[in-house]
Amino acid sequence: MSTNNHTNHTNNHPPILLSIAGFDPSCGAGVAADLKTFAAHNCYGIAVVTALTVQSTQGVKTVHPTSASVLREQLDALAGDMNIAAVKIGMLGNKANAAAVAEFLDKNRFAHVVLDPVVSPSAGDAELLDSGGIRFLREELMKRATVITPNMREAALLSGLEVKDLAGMKAAALKLAEIGAKAVIVTGGHLEKPLDLLYENGELNPFGGDHARSENTHGSGCTFASAVAAQLALGQQLREALILAKAYVFKAIEKSYGIGKGPGPLNQLFRFHQEPPARGVHDIPQHGMHPAAEPAAH
Repeated sequence: MSTNNHTNHTNNHPPILLSIAGFDPSCGAGVAADLKTFAAHNCYGIAVVTALTVQSTQGVKTVHPTSASVLREQLDALAGDMNIAAVKIGMLGNKANAAAVAEFLDKNRFAHVVLDPVVSPSAGDAELLDSGGIRFLREELMKRATVITPNMREAALLSGLEVKDLAGMKAAALKLAEIGAKAVIVTGGHLEKPLDLLYENGELNPFGGDHARSENTHGSGCTFASAVAAQLALGQQLREALILAKAYVFKAIEKSYGIGKGPGPLNQLFRFHQEPPARGVHDIPQHGMHPAAEPAAH
């Protein structure tokens, strides 16, 4: 039998995707959103937590980063144990964690790395990355990713340009490419007419969309980046990955439900929805429930 560490016993498993992100106790964003999204794409998700946050649907109150040494140990333990098809990076918390992740990427050379440069929350005033971390992300981490997926506010912060419309999105994407990003998707879900912009191989392509009829958008950026990572791991080209991820997020917002007092989370698992059985109808498993369910031995 093969002793190769990168195979499991059957050699028949879905792509393994790694999320490196913060933990949101309301489970709408961060690693929880990523893991649900990976599962929805028939991939197996593993996760390394960069920070614990105190947050709900009403916003982020405080952030408590994981120590960089523990983060490094978590990452090395996983990479030494399994074959990771794609990595999705979200919130990092501080510069030390961003540097640990850069080291990890240099050591392992993954086929697909999607970097969602999460810097500040859409609600709440907690900082999700310190100023040294933002500088490191711009100068070092960005160039190590296959694609970065900033929203308009993040694209403005990283490029130093004003980003209010498609022209601003284009200018920011070109600037980020100049700084070192290989490919950029600027997400414009907050525009009157939602629009995402892809920069790849020197070309700029806008992708239009419709507004989902729901305010429940908590975690939409995390979910989009994770869906892109999943599609890349499943063999799609970046352009197709963007189109498919966009359609998935639209549906996950449309099928969402409000669970808190703020904007609710997406329903990443909308495809798994099952109707409850009619009253009085129950499927009782016939085997393995209780010794009485087994045929009597003769």
